[in-house]
Amino acid sequence: MKLSARHQFIIGLLLITLMTMTRGHHFATLNHLPSASWAIFFLAGFYISSKFIFPILLGLAGLLDFAAITISGGSNYCATPAYAMLLPAYGTLWLAGRWYASQYQFSLKNLVPLVLSLIIAAAITTLLSSGGFYFFSGQYAEPSLIEFSQRFLKYYPRSLSNLAFYIGITAVIHSYISLTIGAKSTTTSTYS
Repeated sequence: MKLSARHQFIIGLLLITLMTMTRGHHFATLNHLPSASWAIFFLAGFYISSKFIFPILLGLAGLLDFAAITISGGSNYCATPAYAMLLPAYGTLWLAGRWYASQYQFSLKNLVPLVLSLIIAAAITTLLSSGGFYFFSGQYAEPSLIEFSQRFLKYYPRSLSNLAFYIGITAVIHSYISLTIGAKSTTTSTYS
């Protein structure tokens, strides 16, 4: 994927806006959409070539969480040492997006690497974020692998479905834009 710096900047602003609107219902929400954070990190890896987007998004996520706890009076239940596990969790999604960008071609057969990268990245991210919280937050008296396995099976499908929701919407928009641009360039070269 080769996008102009201008297009990457616009996409970056859209991702930042989406995170602000959906992360934990902190501020303006659209009827409480599920958090788009996982999809945002994947999409940033896919669309934006600059490595600076990752720490920017990571900082924004932390800032939004901090604001939710201190300004909005939200719960600090998740503010534990396990919060640090979000760094490798989000890094996994961002790297998966970068990997998929290196495989990307606009064709139906490219859905296979997309789906596989989402399934694997979501599984690893769930292990890191939920597993990190379960084992390192201090919120569970006697954590065990058996109980965590049950929790993983309970929460992974929902996490994957939230990720798929936003990636699916993005794929439709991406396809429409790609087909529209492709049709315009074909028409232009035909009449030139």
